[in-house]
Amino acid sequence: MKNKKESLVLGRILQKIAPRIGAAVLVEPIWGIVGQITFKSGRHSYFRYNTLDLNPMGGSEIARDKDYANFFMGTMGYPTVPSSKTFFSNQWACAIGLPRRNIDAAYRYARTLGFPVIVKPNSGSQGVGVSLVHNKQEFYRAVRFVFKRDRIVLVQQMVKGSDYRLVVLDNKVISAYERIPLNVVGDGKSTIKQLLKRKQEQFVASSRDTQIDVDDPRISIKLKHQGLKFKSIPDKGQRVYLLDNANLSTGGDSVDVSEKVHPAFKKLAVNLTRDMGLRFCGVDLIIEGNINEKPSVYWILEINSAPGMDHYARIGKAQEKIVEDLYFEVLKHMER
Repeated sequence: MKNKKESLVLGRILQKIAPRIGAAVLVEPIWGIVGQITFKSGRHSYFRYNTLDLNPMGGSEIARDKDYANFFMGTMGYPTVPSSKTFFSNQWACAIGLPRRNIDAAYRYARTLGFPVIVKPNSGSQGVGVSLVHNKQEFYRAVRFVFKRDRIVLVQQMVKGSDYRLVVLDNKVISAYERIPLNVVGDGKSTIKQLLKRKQEQFVASSRDTQIDVDDPRISIKLKHQGLKFKSIPDKGQRVYLLDNANLSTGGDSVDVSEKVHPAFKKLAVNLTRDMGLRFCGVDLIIEGNINEKPSVYWILEINSAPGMDHYARIGKAQEKIVEDLYFEVLKHMER
Protein backbone atom coordinates (compact mmCIF):
# COMPACT_ATOMS: atom_id res chain seq x y z
CA MET A 1 0.00 0.00 0.00
CA LYS A 2 2.87 2.35 0.67
CA ASN A 3 4.15 2.18 -2.92
CA LYS A 4 0.68 2.80 -4.26
CA LYS A 5 0.35 5.92 -2.13
CA GLU A 6 3.71 7.26 -3.19
CA SER A 7 3.09 6.60 -6.88
CA LEU A 8 -0.15 8.61 -6.92
CA VAL A 9 1.69 11.93 -6.76
CA LEU A 10 3.27 11.58 -10.20
CA GLY A 11 0.10 10.29 -11.84
CA ARG A 12 -2.02 13.04 -10.30
CA ILE A 13 0.40 15.78 -11.30
CA LEU A 14 0.73 14.49 -14.86
CA GLN A 15 -3.06 14.31 -15.22
CA LYS A 16 -3.28 17.91 -14.03
CA ILE A 17 -0.61 19.41 -16.30
CA ALA A 18 -0.83 17.25 -19.45
CA PRO A 19 -3.81 19.18 -20.95
CA ARG A 20 -1.58 22.28 -21.11
CA ILE A 21 0.19 20.67 -24.08
CA GLY A 22 -2.86 18.88 -25.41
CA ALA A 23 -1.92 15.53 -23.86
CA ALA A 24 -3.99 13.12 -21.78
CA VAL A 25 -2.95 10.75 -18.99
CA LEU A 26 -4.61 7.46 -18.17
CA VAL A 27 -3.65 5.87 -14.84
CA GLU A 28 -4.39 2.17 -14.26
CA PRO A 29 -7.15 2.42 -11.63
CA ILE A 30 -6.56 -0.57 -9.36
CA TRP A 31 -2.94 -0.10 -8.28
CA GLY A 32 -2.27 3.41 -9.55
CA ILE A 33 1.40 2.73 -10.22
CA VAL A 34 1.45 2.79 -14.03
CA GLY A 35 0.07 5.19 -16.59
CA GLN A 36 -0.13 6.04 -20.26
CA ILE A 37 0.50 9.50 -21.72
CA THR A 38 -1.13 10.22 -25.08
CA PHE A 39 0.38 13.24 -26.80
CA LYS A 40 -1.41 15.49 -29.28
CA SER A 41 0.32 13.66 -32.13
CA GLY A 42 -1.30 10.41 -31.00
CA ARG A 43 2.00 8.95 -29.79
CA HIS A 44 1.89 7.01 -26.52
CA SER A 45 4.41 7.10 -23.70
CA TYR A 46 4.31 5.27 -20.39
CA PHE A 47 5.42 5.59 -16.75
CA ARG A 48 5.74 3.22 -13.83
CA TYR A 49 6.19 4.57 -10.30
CA ASN A 50 8.56 7.51 -10.98
CA THR A 51 10.15 6.04 -14.12
CA LEU A 52 9.19 7.84 -17.32
CA ASP A 53 9.86 7.02 -20.98
CA LEU A 54 12.74 9.47 -21.15
CA ASN A 55 15.96 7.68 -20.21
CA PRO A 56 17.36 4.76 -22.25
CA MET A 57 17.13 1.31 -20.67
CA GLY A 58 20.87 0.69 -20.38
CA GLY A 59 21.68 3.97 -18.65
CA SER A 60 18.72 3.57 -16.31
CA GLU A 61 19.76 0.07 -15.29
CA ILE A 62 23.34 1.18 -14.59
CA ALA A 63 22.13 4.12 -12.50
CA ARG A 64 19.98 1.78 -10.40
CA ASP A 65 23.06 -0.26 -9.48
CA LYS A 66 25.18 1.94 -7.23
CA ASP A 67 28.35 -0.13 -7.64
CA TYR A 68 28.20 -0.21 -11.44
CA ALA A 69 27.42 3.51 -11.54
CA ASN A 70 30.40 4.23 -9.27
CA PHE A 71 32.64 2.18 -11.56
CA PHE A 72 31.75 4.13 -14.69
CA MET A 73 31.72 7.51 -12.96
CA GLY A 74 35.13 6.80 -11.43
CA THR A 75 36.53 5.61 -14.77
CA MET A 76 35.49 8.93 -16.30
CA GLY A 77 37.20 10.88 -13.52
CA TYR A 78 34.22 11.90 -11.41
CA PRO A 79 34.91 11.97 -7.63
CA THR A 80 32.87 9.14 -6.13
CA VAL A 81 32.76 8.19 -2.45
CA PRO A 82 36.17 6.64 -1.76
CA SER A 83 36.88 3.03 -0.76
CA SER A 84 33.43 1.76 -1.76
CA LYS A 85 33.27 -2.03 -2.01
CA THR A 86 30.52 -4.62 -2.48
CA PHE A 87 29.80 -7.73 -0.44
CA PHE A 88 27.10 -10.35 -0.81
CA SER A 89 24.55 -12.33 1.14
CA ASN A 90 25.71 -15.91 1.80
CA GLN A 91 23.31 -17.36 -0.76
CA TRP A 92 24.29 -14.91 -3.51
CA ALA A 93 28.01 -15.13 -2.71
CA CYS A 94 27.85 -18.90 -3.25
CA ALA A 95 25.73 -18.54 -6.39
CA ILE A 96 28.30 -16.27 -8.08
CA GLY A 97 31.30 -18.30 -6.94
CA LEU A 98 32.56 -15.87 -4.29
CA PRO A 99 31.61 -17.65 -1.04
CA ARG A 100 34.16 -15.71 1.02
CA ARG A 101 32.87 -12.27 -0.05
CA ASN A 102 30.21 -12.44 2.66
CA ILE A 103 29.16 -10.49 5.72
CA ASP A 104 32.29 -11.48 7.67
CA ALA A 105 34.53 -10.27 4.84
CA ALA A 106 32.53 -7.05 4.81
CA TYR A 107 33.21 -6.56 8.52
CA ARG A 108 36.94 -7.17 8.05
CA TYR A 109 36.95 -4.58 5.28
CA ALA A 110 35.11 -2.08 7.48
CA ARG A 111 37.80 -2.52 10.12
CA THR A 112 40.51 -1.70 7.58
CA LEU A 113 38.64 1.50 6.69
CA GLY A 114 38.18 2.39 10.34
CA PHE A 115 34.84 3.03 12.00
CA PRO A 116 32.49 4.73 11.51
CA VAL A 117 31.62 3.53 8.01
CA ILE A 118 28.57 3.76 5.77
CA VAL A 119 26.54 0.63 5.01
CA LYS A 120 23.93 0.79 2.26
CA PRO A 121 22.03 -1.49 -0.14
CA ASN A 122 23.40 -1.57 -3.67
CA SER A 123 19.96 -0.79 -5.04
CA GLY A 124 16.90 0.90 -3.62
CA SER A 125 16.08 4.48 -2.80
CA GLN A 126 14.73 6.87 -0.16
CA GLY A 127 17.53 6.06 2.27
CA VAL A 128 16.13 2.65 3.23
CA GLY A 129 18.90 0.60 4.85
CA VAL A 130 21.51 3.37 4.77
CA SER A 131 23.35 3.41 8.11
CA LEU A 132 26.38 5.01 9.70
CA VAL A 133 27.81 2.31 11.95
CA HIS A 134 30.41 2.67 14.68
CA ASN A 135 31.22 -0.85 15.87
CA LYS A 136 30.85 -4.58 15.19
CA GLN A 137 27.39 -4.94 16.70
CA GLU A 138 25.95 -2.03 14.72
CA PHE A 139 27.69 -3.26 11.56
CA TYR A 140 26.25 -6.77 11.61
CA ARG A 141 22.81 -5.47 12.49
CA ALA A 142 22.86 -2.97 9.61
CA VAL A 143 24.17 -5.46 7.02
CA ARG A 144 21.63 -8.11 8.02
CA PHE A 145 18.89 -5.50 7.61
CA VAL A 146 20.16 -4.76 4.09
CA PHE A 147 20.25 -8.47 3.20
CA LYS A 148 16.55 -8.76 3.97
CA ARG A 149 15.93 -6.48 0.96
CA ASP A 150 19.01 -6.68 -1.23
CA ARG A 151 21.60 -9.37 -1.92
CA ILE A 152 24.42 -6.84 -2.33
CA VAL A 153 25.65 -4.40 0.30
CA LEU A 154 28.05 -1.48 -0.14
CA VAL A 155 30.56 -0.62 2.56
CA GLN A 156 31.97 2.89 2.19
CA GLN A 157 34.22 5.37 3.87
CA MET A 158 32.26 8.15 5.55
CA VAL A 159 32.44 11.58 3.94
CA LYS A 160 31.21 14.77 5.57
CA GLY A 161 29.58 17.81 4.07
CA SER A 162 26.30 19.31 2.95
CA ASP A 163 23.92 17.07 1.00
CA TYR A 164 22.43 18.40 -2.25
CA ARG A 165 20.33 17.01 -5.07
CA LEU A 166 20.51 18.59 -8.53
CA VAL A 167 17.85 17.49 -11.01
CA VAL A 168 18.97 17.59 -14.63
CA LEU A 169 16.76 17.52 -17.72
CA ASP A 170 18.81 17.26 -20.91
CA ASN A 171 21.20 20.23 -20.84
CA LYS A 172 19.76 22.12 -17.89
CA VAL A 173 19.58 21.90 -14.10
CA ILE A 174 15.85 22.35 -13.50
CA SER A 175 15.88 22.02 -9.72
CA ALA A 176 18.34 21.97 -6.84
CA TYR A 177 17.77 21.60 -3.14
CA GLU A 178 19.77 20.96 0.00
CA ARG A 179 18.67 17.92 1.98
CA ILE A 180 18.92 18.13 5.76
CA PRO A 181 18.60 14.98 7.92
CA LEU A 182 15.72 14.48 10.33
CA ASN A 183 16.28 16.82 13.27
CA VAL A 184 14.53 18.62 16.10
CA VAL A 185 15.28 21.96 17.75
CA GLY A 186 15.10 22.15 21.52
CA ASP A 187 12.89 24.57 23.45
CA GLY A 188 14.54 23.93 26.81
CA LYS A 189 11.61 22.05 28.29
CA SER A 190 10.44 19.31 25.88
CA THR A 191 11.99 15.88 25.50
CA ILE A 192 13.31 14.70 22.14
CA LYS A 193 10.38 12.31 21.88
CA GLN A 194 7.93 15.16 22.47
CA LEU A 195 9.72 17.32 19.90
CA LEU A 196 9.52 14.49 17.39
CA LYS A 197 5.80 14.09 18.01
CA ARG A 198 5.37 17.84 17.49
CA LYS A 199 7.31 17.65 14.24
CA GLN A 200 5.03 14.88 13.01
CA GLU A 201 2.02 17.05 13.87
CA GLN A 202 3.55 19.89 11.85
CA PHE A 203 3.93 17.54 8.89
CA VAL A 204 0.24 16.65 9.10
CA ALA A 205 -0.80 20.29 9.45
CA SER A 206 1.15 21.23 6.33
CA SER A 207 -0.32 18.28 4.36
CA ARG A 208 3.05 16.54 4.28
CA ASP A 209 2.34 12.84 4.77
CA THR A 210 5.85 11.70 5.72
CA GLN A 211 5.67 9.34 8.67
CA ILE A 212 8.53 9.55 11.17
CA ASP A 213 9.40 6.04 12.32
CA VAL A 214 10.35 6.55 15.97
CA ASP A 215 11.12 2.82 16.21
CA ASP A 216 13.83 3.10 13.54
CA PRO A 217 16.90 1.66 15.34
CA ARG A 218 19.11 4.16 13.53
CA ILE A 219 17.53 6.97 15.57
CA SER A 220 18.37 5.33 18.90
CA ILE A 221 21.93 4.69 17.71
CA LYS A 222 22.34 8.27 16.51
CA LEU A 223 21.12 9.57 19.87
CA LYS A 224 23.37 7.19 21.80
CA HIS A 225 26.47 8.45 20.01
CA GLN A 226 25.51 12.00 20.99
CA GLY A 227 25.04 10.98 24.62
CA LEU A 228 21.28 11.46 24.35
CA LYS A 229 18.06 9.49 24.76
CA PHE A 230 14.45 10.02 23.72
CA LYS A 231 13.77 11.42 27.19
CA SER A 232 16.65 13.92 26.99
CA ILE A 233 15.69 17.61 27.00
CA PRO A 234 17.80 19.66 24.55
CA ASP A 235 18.67 23.25 25.39
CA LYS A 236 16.65 26.02 23.77
CA GLY A 237 17.84 26.44 20.20
CA GLN A 238 19.92 23.24 20.27
CA ARG A 239 19.52 21.26 17.04
CA VAL A 240 19.66 17.50 17.45
CA TYR A 241 20.10 15.30 14.38
CA LEU A 242 18.32 11.96 14.52
CA LEU A 243 19.48 10.30 11.30
CA ASP A 244 22.58 10.47 9.13
CA ASN A 245 20.84 10.12 5.77
CA ALA A 246 19.08 13.24 4.52
CA ASN A 247 16.20 11.70 2.57
CA LEU A 248 12.92 13.58 2.68
CA SER A 249 11.07 10.26 2.97
CA THR A 250 12.58 9.70 6.42
CA GLY A 251 11.63 13.13 7.74
CA GLY A 252 14.45 15.22 6.35
CA ASP A 253 13.97 18.85 5.40
CA SER A 254 14.73 20.54 2.09
CA VAL A 255 15.86 24.03 1.20
CA ASP A 256 15.47 25.13 -2.41
CA VAL A 257 18.77 26.41 -3.80
CA SER A 258 17.93 26.38 -7.51
CA GLU A 259 18.89 30.03 -7.93
CA LYS A 260 22.14 29.71 -5.96
CA VAL A 261 23.97 26.84 -7.68
CA HIS A 262 27.44 27.78 -8.88
CA PRO A 263 27.73 27.47 -12.69
CA ALA A 264 30.53 24.92 -12.28
CA PHE A 265 28.25 22.60 -10.28
CA LYS A 266 25.53 23.00 -12.91
CA LYS A 267 28.02 22.07 -15.62
CA LEU A 268 29.20 19.09 -13.57
CA ALA A 269 25.66 17.75 -13.13
CA VAL A 270 24.75 18.24 -16.81
CA ASN A 271 27.98 16.60 -18.01
CA LEU A 272 27.60 13.67 -15.63
CA THR A 273 24.01 13.08 -16.74
CA ARG A 274 25.08 13.06 -20.38
CA ASP A 275 28.15 10.89 -19.73
CA MET A 276 25.96 8.31 -17.96
CA GLY A 277 23.72 8.13 -21.01
CA LEU A 278 20.74 9.81 -19.33
CA ARG A 279 18.44 12.71 -20.11
CA PHE A 280 16.62 13.02 -16.78
CA CYS A 281 18.70 12.47 -13.65
CA GLY A 282 18.99 13.33 -9.98
CA VAL A 283 22.62 13.98 -9.06
CA ASP A 284 23.32 13.68 -5.32
CA LEU A 285 26.38 15.50 -4.03
CA ILE A 286 28.18 15.79 -0.71
CA ILE A 287 30.02 19.12 -0.65
CA GLU A 288 32.54 20.53 1.80
CA GLY A 289 31.32 24.08 1.65
CA ASN A 290 28.35 25.57 -0.15
CA ILE A 291 26.64 24.93 -3.47
CA ASN A 292 27.04 28.60 -4.46
CA GLU A 293 30.83 28.39 -4.19
CA LYS A 294 33.26 27.18 -6.84
CA PRO A 295 33.73 23.40 -6.47
CA SER A 296 36.65 22.39 -4.29
CA VAL A 297 36.09 19.23 -2.24
CA TYR A 298 33.01 17.21 -3.13
CA TRP A 299 31.82 13.69 -3.94
CA ILE A 300 29.14 12.20 -6.17
CA LEU A 301 27.05 10.33 -3.62
CA GLU A 302 24.92 8.60 -6.26
CA ILE A 303 22.75 9.24 -9.31
CA ASN A 304 19.08 8.49 -9.80
CA SER A 305 17.52 7.86 -13.21
CA ALA A 306 14.01 8.24 -11.78
CA PRO A 307 14.33 11.23 -9.44
CA GLY A 308 10.89 11.15 -7.90
CA MET A 309 9.77 14.42 -6.36
CA ASP A 310 6.93 12.91 -4.31
CA HIS A 311 8.09 13.83 -0.85
CA TYR A 312 9.28 17.26 -1.97
CA ALA A 313 5.84 17.94 -3.51
CA ARG A 314 4.14 16.92 -0.26
CA ILE A 315 6.04 19.45 1.86
CA GLY A 316 3.63 22.22 0.92
CA LYS A 317 1.69 24.01 -1.81
CA ALA A 318 4.67 26.06 -2.96
CA GLN A 319 6.78 22.93 -3.37
CA GLU A 320 3.98 21.16 -5.23
CA LYS A 321 3.80 24.06 -7.69
CA ILE A 322 7.57 23.77 -8.26
CA VAL A 323 7.21 20.04 -8.95
CA GLU A 324 4.32 20.66 -11.34
CA ASP A 325 6.48 23.12 -13.28
CA LEU A 326 9.37 20.64 -13.36
CA TYR A 327 7.21 17.81 -14.69
CA PHE A 328 5.70 20.18 -17.25
CA GLU A 329 9.21 20.70 -18.62
CA VAL A 330 9.72 16.93 -18.59
CA LEU A 331 6.48 16.39 -20.53
CA LYS A 332 7.50 18.91 -23.18
CA HIS A 333 10.83 17.13 -23.63
CA MET A 334 9.09 13.74 -23.86
CA GLU A 335 6.79 15.07 -26.59
CA ARG A 336 9.74 15.92 -28.86
